[in-house]
Amino acid sequence: MTRRKRPRRTGADEPQRYPRTARVNELCREIVADELERLDDDRLEMVTITHVAVDPDLRHAVVEFSRLGRDEDLAGEALVEHRVRLQAAIARQARLRRTPELSFRPDEVIRSSARIEKLLREHRPPGGP
Repeated sequence: MTRRKRPRRTGADEPQRYPRTARVNELCREIVADELERLDDDRLEMVTITHVAVDPDLRHAVVEFSRLGRDEDLAGEALVEHRVRLQAAIARQARLRRTPELSFRPDEVIRSSARIEKLLREHRPPGGP
């Protein structure tokens, strides 16, 4: 008779396990954000890296960013210009088989929420706060 193995429970002192891609996404987000602080480019002021989505094969990664109250197109151009340096930082700091090729796009969630807030402010009911 074969005994089934019971699933191992994680205790309060043991960190929760993450899928590999989620760990790689977070690691790349931290590396890119840290490297942006070292760049001396005015177009990258107030830029926040909100999310990085790395393909499971580590060939490509999409970096989502936000720039509060400023032109995101200029920030996107600056990020593309500094792409090689950002990829080199990932290659140096992360122990990955491959270094993903980075592409950049504004974070649509932040953009949509700002638009919704603006619409709500413009269309307050009469006599409301």
